[in-house]
Amino acid sequence: MSAQLSQNMLLAVPMAPLVGAVVAGLFGKQVGRKGAHTITILGVAIALAISVMTLFSVLDGARFNQTIYEWMVLGGLKMEVGFLVDGLTAMMMVVVTFVSLMVHIYTIGYMEEDPGYQRFFAYISLFTFSMLMLVMSNNMLQLFFGWEAVGLVSYLLIGFWYTKPTAIFANMKAFLVNRVGDFGFILGIGLLVAYGGSLNYTETFAKANELAQIKFPAPLWGSDWMMLTVACICLFIGAMGKSAQFPLHVWLPDSMEGPTPISALIHAATMVTAGIFMVSRMSPLFELSDTALNFILVIGAITALFMGFLGIIQNDIKRVVAYSTLSQLGYMTVALGASAYSVAVFHLMTHAFFKALLFLGAGSVIIGMHHDQDIRNMGGLRKYMPITWITSLLGSLALIGTPFFSGFYSKDSIIEAVHASHLPAAHFAYAAVIIGVFVTAFYSFRMYFLVFHGKENFHHKPFPGEHDHHDDHGEHHEPHESPWVVTAPLVLLAIPSVLVGFYTIEPMLFGDFFKDAIFINHDVHHALGELKEEFHGAVAMATHGVTTLPFWLALGGVVTAYVFYMVAPQIPAAIARVLAPVIKVLENKYYMDWINENILAAAARAIGVGLWKGGDAGLIDGVIINGSAKTVGGIAGLVRRVQTGHLYWYALVMILGVIGLMTWKLWPFIAPQFKALTGL
Repeated sequence: MSAQLSQNMLLAVPMAPLVGAVVAGLFGKQVGRKGAHTITILGVAIALAISVMTLFSVLDGARFNQTIYEWMVLGGLKMEVGFLVDGLTAMMMVVVTFVSLMVHIYTIGYMEEDPGYQRFFAYISLFTFSMLMLVMSNNMLQLFFGWEAVGLVSYLLIGFWYTKPTAIFANMKAFLVNRVGDFGFILGIGLLVAYGGSLNYTETFAKANELAQIKFPAPLWGSDWMMLTVACICLFIGAMGKSAQFPLHVWLPDSMEGPTPISALIHAATMVTAGIFMVSRMSPLFELSDTALNFILVIGAITALFMGFLGIIQNDIKRVVAYSTLSQLGYMTVALGASAYSVAVFHLMTHAFFKALLFLGAGSVIIGMHHDQDIRNMGGLRKYMPITWITSLLGSLALIGTPFFSGFYSKDSIIEAVHASHLPAAHFAYAAVIIGVFVTAFYSFRMYFLVFHGKENFHHKPFPGEHDHHDDHGEHHEPHESPWVVTAPLVLLAIPSVLVGFYTIEPMLFGDFFKDAIFINHDVHHALGELKEEFHGAVAMATHGVTTLPFWLALGGVVTAYVFYMVAPQIPAAIARVLAPVIKVLENKYYMDWINENILAAAARAIGVGLWKGGDAGLIDGVIINGSAKTVGGIAGLVRRVQTGHLYWYALVMILGVIGLMTWKLWPFIAPQFKALTGL
């Protein structure tokens, strides 16, 4: 007999963080700083405890798919709140709540002196609630609610320091770019509802083969497309915005303007992975459209490779990690395109741990450096910040795919899945992810060596910034290790960053963990099947990994970074001079921001002004509203001339009216005589 899942217990998972958010947000002054962080941490801890119990129940075979609350019924369309708990949901619940708990604890130390302390805890707890509602949903309405809620709270978090102009620009940029993606997302949902007649996942998936036969009239491009292909591409456009895929990636690096804890929360386990989760959840639909899968492969490959290039030239420690996130999201997207959904979700999980670790490690460095974020001003921090150093090293090793580390199992599986895919776009995608291995290792260890090894540049700071602090004697503060509320989450995140891949790869990729959550048509898309045939255990995979091309490319990236920045720093300087035009393109981020701000924004403004002046002011106000008023006024002016007030004029009009009326009535009798006399 399988374990049972309680509806009330599941309901407590999202509600506990929501209660904490409400208390900290509305009663922050009354409960104080300690009360705010206590209630929100308790709420997330409760959610984590129940999520872990739920995961164990799911491993025992328990499943849950029920309506919690029916909001309204429109004809045959039900709008409701409900939970679907299977292997995919249970894993996401644990990852989201665990990373969120670490961020909550970390925030006690990082935001200690910030006047918005209670407000920040309210926001991150509300963010956790929103993400849990998204991943636990059993219908597209609730999915869209969670989708928009995480976008709204991310807007609040990125612009948390609302007196800072760059933060306000960044949160508005994130909001607008995500609106573009969300427009596609809601179109995709609308198509599925229009043709499938249901918002419920299970009911929609049951009609997948039927939906795949429907043609979508497309006169603009001259031939009919399958409706399901259009719907899947629209859904993926939503994922492009939320999961920061090219060209809708531009918001994510600028979101570093927010406090570091939200960088870990948004860019590790929650918001940016929502798109990956959504496509995996919708796998029964995506499996029926090779066109959509090829599109996903191309977008993911471009993001994985070209966003990695941008990480090489970054000097802000948080932006290096941010571009790393973009690149790794590209890897996950490539796995989705290769129909290796479980591999994408597996990398989502491992990446959540080591990327949260790297972001929080970067925040610890920023604390130790007294808010200086330029890695060129650092160096030699290993002896000053030993816990931050060792945990950051472990996170970096996991990121580049070092054998036996968690990142190796997921990243190597993605590369192998793409190599085994027979879709047309797989060749380009494979080249991109292979080159990306070297690029990732290079920029990761460039940052690592410049921060923790080499010359101690913080004494003279060759690149002083706005956050530098000096005492009255002009002396610089020495770096220091962060308090335990900062380092404890680093240690706790380092453990799964090293171990979780080793222990979970077999059940998640080759076992039954996702058996009823992810659907793959193995007859058509057999990449994962080929991986299963070649898998002989986690130990064998890691030992064999030492002989493969990705390992040597990663090692080459580490060695190159060491030579360039520890042994011969004149080499990258010389390369920068030779490749100055290329460096300029990278520094301007492929001019995507310039294009958005000067071409697309200008075009949108021109269209808006045209619609305003031509449509609103000209047609609606000028013709329909003011024009009708002028017409009535003109007619009234003519009629007014008839109303003279003179009796003889009214008598004349009455006589003429009677003559006209008699003529009209008698004309049928008079007409023959009139024609005879006149000949007309």
